[in-house]
Amino acid sequence: MRVYWPTTLTALARVVSHEDLAQAPVTVHAVTRTLRDFYADADPRDLEEELEWVAMTDAAGESLRLLAGDLDVDPTVAPRRVVLALDVPDEAVTVPQAGWAAPERSQVHLQQPLRLQDLASVHVDDGEAEDDVRAAVVALPAAAAGDDDATFALDQCEAHDLLWYDASELSVLLAVGP
Repeated sequence: MRVYWPTTLTALARVVSHEDLAQAPVTVHAVTRTLRDFYADADPRDLEEELEWVAMTDAAGESLRLLAGDLDVDPTVAPRRVVLALDVPDEAVTVPQAGWAAPERSQVHLQQPLRLQDLASVHVDDGEAEDDVRAAVVALPAAAAGDDDATFALDQCEAHDLLWYDASELSVLLAVGP
């Protein structure tokens, strides 16, 4: 099963030298039954790709929340969302009872460590997204309270597609930044 793990460049740099990226259980995102049901009316020709994109987008939203913590500690951190795509055994994944809203609709629990050897690809914002990502981080509390302008800032951030990097490019990505 393909899962999407939200992280940040800061957190990833701390764990990339380890065999395990995160200890079990770890919450990740994947194509769940709830997500499939939510998109039941989608075009079946593009459905799998669309569902994977939605799960990754949900993980990117979680990465934004993690990035808020990084920026609180170090305001000079590059404001970029990071999502790792990993291939894990189906039997290692449990699906909690989920709601329809993001991110719960795609959340699953991985009952094994997240291993670097399972990495399929890395997805990161490019430099052009940094201003919108930073604005979205600032807007998170107001958006959670229902502020329309803050929600717009989050939408502006989500409008940026994450860049795709092969798993073999991870060390280069961390060494020089995207």
